[in-house]
Amino acid sequence: MKSLILIALIAVAFTARVQERNMAKVQADLAKSTYGKALLHLVELHSMAGGPVQELIDAIEELINDLEEELETLEFNFQVRTNEHNALVVSLEQDIQDAVIDVNNTQDTLDNLLYPRRNQIQSKIDTVIGYQEENRKNYDEAVLVREQEHEAFEAQVAELNDATASVDDALALLSSLTNPSLLQIKRFQNTLKNIENKLRSRSRMAPMIKALISLASNQNFSNQDVLKSIVDALNDFRNAVVDQINDLTAQEAQDVADHEDYLEQLDSEFAEFGRQIDRATVDLTATNEKIDSMVEFRDQRAADQKQYTAELELENNTYAEETDIYTNTKNEFTRELGVSEQALALVQSVDFSNIQV
Repeated sequence: MKSLILIALIAVAFTARVQERNMAKVQADLAKSTYGKALLHLVELHSMAGGPVQELIDAIEELINDLEEELETLEFNFQVRTNEHNALVVSLEQDIQDAVIDVNNTQDTLDNLLYPRRNQIQSKIDTVIGYQEENRKNYDEAVLVREQEHEAFEAQVAELNDATASVDDALALLSSLTNPSLLQIKRFQNTLKNIENKLRSRSRMAPMIKALISLASNQNFSNQDVLKSIVDALNDFRNAVVDQINDLTAQEAQDVADHEDYLEQLDSEFAEFGRQIDRATVDLTATNEKIDSMVEFRDQRAADQKQYTAELELENNTYAEETDIYTNTKNEFTRELGVSEQALALVQSVDFSNIQV
């Protein structure tokens, strides 16, 4: 029986010594932090004042509850902030992707549709302007050629009229010859020469007048039969000249009509070219306006992409800073909670009247 009592006493003494060592360790751990020192001061003051232990226990337990609530609030608020951050990141990344797609699609439309269309329309306008210039060149050339042809017609008709007048002179001279003298014959021959001189070599009447000159040079004008044949030849010649004048006049009238028709055709073509240019110019203006609109849209979307990227970078940086604050705050609350629990254990020990800081 005595042995059992002795063993019990030894166990109690051993337990007391262990508890004393544990309390010393807890006190040392609490003294390592400012918050722990404050709690030790509170325990010491309470011990010195001789207040009820339960009040101190209740106060520390309330402090622990407050820390746990603050820690829960911190966790809840950070989770809300994390959800907001993730949603904002997803939204901004989608906005950036949409902006990139808009920029790429717009640039693709500009490069593969609108820019080539503008070049095509401008090329068409330049081509039709070239057609207009060629049309006016042909018009001016046609007018010049017609003027030259008309001048040539008037000169040729004038030649033929002069020849007709000379033939009339020759016929009048022949009609006065009864017994022609050598001088009269010479005068007649000179009249024929004058007719030849008035007719250009390219005239179709030239061979006929040369034949008459040859005939008149070798004939005896005292022979009435010879005179009659010469008069007949001159009349035939005169009629041929008049016929040529009539032919030339008719041809001139036809040439004038053809010329006017040609000019009218050129004017019609010129007007059509003008209408084509007007229509193409309208298309070009509309295309340029579309290009300007799409360039403005592309630039705006590129600016949006830059803005969204900057917002995303700012959000990530801000969230990283808030995460650091959250982590540090959580660690601080966790440390304070641990210190408070150690203090509570200390207060709940059997004897803490000898605690000193």
